[in-house]
Amino acid sequence: MRADRVFAYGATAGLIGDRILGDPRRGHPVAAFGRAAAAVERSLWRDDRGRGVLHTLLCAGGAAVVGALGARSVRSRPAAARIALTAAATWAVVGGTSLGREARAIGGALAAGDVEVARERLPHLCGRDPHSLDGQQMARAVVESVAENTSDAVVGALVWGAAAGVPGLLAFRAVNTLDAMVGHKSPRYLRYGWASARLDDLAGWPGARLTALAAVVAGPDRRGAVRAWRADAAAHPSPNAGPVEASFAGALGVRLGGTLAYGGRVEHRAVLNGGAGRPVEVADIERAVRLSRQVTWLALGACVATRLLLARARGGRA
Repeated sequence: MRADRVFAYGATAGLIGDRILGDPRRGHPVAAFGRAAAAVERSLWRDDRGRGVLHTLLCAGGAAVVGALGARSVRSRPAAARIALTAAATWAVVGGTSLGREARAIGGALAAGDVEVARERLPHLCGRDPHSLDGQQMARAVVESVAENTSDAVVGALVWGAAAGVPGLLAFRAVNTLDAMVGHKSPRYLRYGWASARLDDLAGWPGARLTALAAVVAGPDRRGAVRAWRADAAAHPSPNAGPVEASFAGALGVRLGGTLAYGGRVEHRAVLNGGAGRPVEVADIERAVRLSRQVTWLALGACVATRLLLARARGGRA
């Protein structure tokens, strides 16, 4: 069976597996990678960019090598083995179902008026300081996190899986995890995490644009999504979160962005869809989760279709 069809069947099966099973409570492969990356950091850390570059190469490169070795081990086996490996890798690296569950749990707590429970759960979803947020601000943080993580935890992986198979799936997730671990602008990681942050920006670029485009197609307000994307995305400090959050804001008819706090550090970001959007409400969390799910399946369809078209153009060799 051709590689393009292996990816189509395997990635679809992996997403279905994620939809049914979600992330395991214990023994998740991404958590295991995180522990390994933390061990590498303990050995290498210096307040130095060069050490950070080495850390990124060892961890992300190691994940790609594991994926390549796995793909090589099933290359001569029946197609079912190659599909199963792709499905397992896809399930391991995507996190759409857990993303939706966490968002809905916070939304349920806010709807019940239990702000303290929502504050306890918010760090499971994003790095905001929950004690500085009221209920409406937490709802906004959840919608922003659903939008950004749809790209980071799902669509970006599918894009790289379509481009490079199992090694692409694992390497993308490794890069994204490294950015979450060391890519932020704290005194400890400003230099050491520079390479991980820049590599994440590069690796996430195509997935973020596909996520934004899918949000335009699937969202209830297509014109609003396009307008917010064009007008406001560039004002976001992240080159990838900007298009995604702006398109979600426009599609849902809400305002995102503004003042937020990370670990005691306050940031004043541009407002996305400020002219046409309203403040986020608790009910918008469920709308964002539904949009995220629709974006996921549209992105899978786009990746599979592109892979199949490229295979046909190359005479079936892809």
